[in-house]
Amino acid sequence: MISAAFYTIISVLAVSLVSIIGVIFIFLKKQSLKKILLFLVSLSAGSLFGGAFLHILPEVVEEQGFTLTISLSVLGGIMLFFLIEKVIHWRHCHIPTSDDHPHHLAPMNLIGDGVHNFVDGLIIAAAYLVDVHVGIATTLAVLLHEVPQEIGDFGVLLHAGLSKAKALFYNFLSALTALVGAIIGLIIGSGSEMFTLLILPFAAGGFLYIAGSDLIPELHKECKPKDIALHFGAMLLGIGLMVALKFLEFGV
Repeated sequence: MISAAFYTIISVLAVSLVSIIGVIFIFLKKQSLKKILLFLVSLSAGSLFGGAFLHILPEVVEEQGFTLTISLSVLGGIMLFFLIEKVIHWRHCHIPTSDDHPHHLAPMNLIGDGVHNFVDGLIIAAAYLVDVHVGIATTLAVLLHEVPQEIGDFGVLLHAGLSKAKALFYNFLSALTALVGAIIGLIIGSGSEMFTLLILPFAAGGFLYIAGSDLIPELHKECKPKDIALHFGAMLLGIGLMVALKFLEFGV
């Protein structure tokens, strides 16, 4: 429990610190930023798919088989993220706000992102409670996904009229809800093995929803041959990172 808690807190803090990365990109030209973001989105999509299919689901299936409960938990993860977007009116977008790419108001974005980060904390905690390697793979998938997400969020807050300092502060504050989720996950998970075995397929469902419903459609907006090659290659790279972690896990 102590090692799981240590790894969880360190991982969640690292993920939360990504929220300040937006400041690095504010001096880039619009087109350059968009190209970088779409590469990162592609990398993120591959890592989320890889994390779900190569680490999370195999671990759960090995523990208790591919049962109806597991299937329902995966579907539950998909439906929750659908509800977050619908009820809170927040789209899990990774492109900064502009006149031709509008977003909802900043408060809605912060609330939605805070809920999402809270769930990320729960997921990372549960993953480490099951296995350190699964925790590392899950953290990496979340981390790679958070980079383009947080850049997009930073752009939303600037477009809404916040100063750079306030945008960074509120974005970081929203990211810290992951720490709250992690602490709750550790408390509940340490006393309930069933919680960890249910939250992981739930996480896989969330990963699949984000990658398939939010990230892939953004990539389809750029369909030039060189863009297709770049995005496809970045997705393969994301999957490859997850495959590499499997080799490290088995000590090959």
